[in-house]
Amino acid sequence: MLRRESRLARDGGVVSRQSPVHVVWFKRDLRVADHAPLTEAAARGVVLPLYIVEPEIIHAEDFDARHWAFIRDSLAALRDRLHRLGQPLVVRFGEAVQVFEALAQALSIGALWAHEETSQQVAYARDRRVRAWARARGIPFYEYPSNGVVRRLVSRDGWDATWESRMAAPFPPTVTRLPPVTGLDPGPIPSGAEIGLPPSECLEPQPGGEAAARQALESFLTARGAAYHRALSSPIAAVTASSRLSPYLAWGNLSVRQVVRLARKRLAEVEACPPWERRSLGGNWALSVRTFLKRVGWRCHFIQKLEDEPAVEFENFTRAFDGLRDRTCPDPERLAAWREGQTGFPLIDACLRAVRRTGWLPFRMRAMVVSFAAYDLWLDWRAPALILARWFTDYEPGIHYCQFQMQSGTTGINPIRLYNPEKQARDHDPDGRFIRRWVPELEHVPTDYIHAPYRMPPLLQLATGCRIGRDYPSPIVDHQTAAKAAWARLDAFRQRPEARAEAARILQRHASRRGRSSTARD
Repeated sequence: MLRRESRLARDGGVVSRQSPVHVVWFKRDLRVADHAPLTEAAARGVVLPLYIVEPEIIHAEDFDARHWAFIRDSLAALRDRLHRLGQPLVVRFGEAVQVFEALAQALSIGALWAHEETSQQVAYARDRRVRAWARARGIPFYEYPSNGVVRRLVSRDGWDATWESRMAAPFPPTVTRLPPVTGLDPGPIPSGAEIGLPPSECLEPQPGGEAAARQALESFLTARGAAYHRALSSPIAAVTASSRLSPYLAWGNLSVRQVVRLARKRLAEVEACPPWERRSLGGNWALSVRTFLKRVGWRCHFIQKLEDEPAVEFENFTRAFDGLRDRTCPDPERLAAWREGQTGFPLIDACLRAVRRTGWLPFRMRAMVVSFAAYDLWLDWRAPALILARWFTDYEPGIHYCQFQMQSGTTGINPIRLYNPEKQARDHDPDGRFIRRWVPELEHVPTDYIHAPYRMPPLLQLATGCRIGRDYPSPIVDHQTAAKAAWARLDAFRQRPEARAEAARILQRHASRRGRSSTARD
């Protein structure tokens, strides 16, 4: 392992100095189209497109082999695209500043170009080190917004207008040619095993890359999305009816602006059709696309919260809620039962097993499993958040931690969202098809009992081969009792004067200005 890392960290066989090169540093923006740093750098000289495989990122607690598999697909596609332009992607392994320093020793770096990134603390600290290194070296470092998130935002007033202006801004010209950087070995794109990652548990991964992203967007807007507004909460229908664009946005195979512009174009086309032609399209396309666009806007709204308050990755949004749950020692048995999908609540267990193997769940199912951990099991949000960070292929820190806190009740400004697992199962998996796929112990349980198998009479348990407490666990808690206790505890904290005062601050700092009521968007 050490020998492999050492080889990957070398300067890559640069054999001669030449005129200054403009280094375009790819991070969570693995595409060529709508890439302002690449366009601007190419307009000024020779470009060295660079991706750094960083040990501190890939070995962090929130990283998983499934993330690297998606990134690796994306890097291979990006390298191929850039190679056809004249200069393939250069890949290096090592700490970012060390990689840049090695390049600076071998090349004359004219400038460093990148997109602004709102990510986890380890990446934020890395960016600060790189900026300091560039200043010390006298190398200009240009960063461009990659979405609607505003750096150093003073107030949320006017944020929506800024977002709209960015979405409407012209696309930067797509680069059509890159002169090669002579004598530079592009370096290998390592496998997960080569960089020390364990085998992935994700058995049904989405392919990464710009072409796959465009294909997913096109198929959603022309075929799969017709019933999006109805199917987005279903663990079965949403697999195909949802956009499935979240990993492509998380790792930058598509930009938010590309998605918004194409979705708005599709909406305009649909609305221009006469009523009889709309009906012939099937579904309710106008409603589906509007619903989708609303959620795309929410994406930047939540990432902005992490940009403005990076501590929410680790700390309660409302610090007055510190002590609400045991942070240092969450119940290990409850946490393990939740992680392994052995809670005795079929839809909860099916969702957790599914996301572990596929890397994806529809939003309502994500909210439900987080709510169950936070309220039914009364677990502090941090440990479950790290588990799902590793399991979500589309892990986006700004969305992830803000949503986890919202669903756990620690933002101080959102309604308490307490899901009844049995009701959610009957509403969204009425025939138990999803449950039976992911919880095979319940395969022969009759539909009348599939959502609550613990209600089966003993003789029926024997007949179906599913004895509760032996073949499948009894419910880990009584939902009604646990929910009542959780509500009382959380409400007591919310009524404290210090919690009310801090909630007012959070509302002013982070809430949407499109209506001041506390909504899902807040």
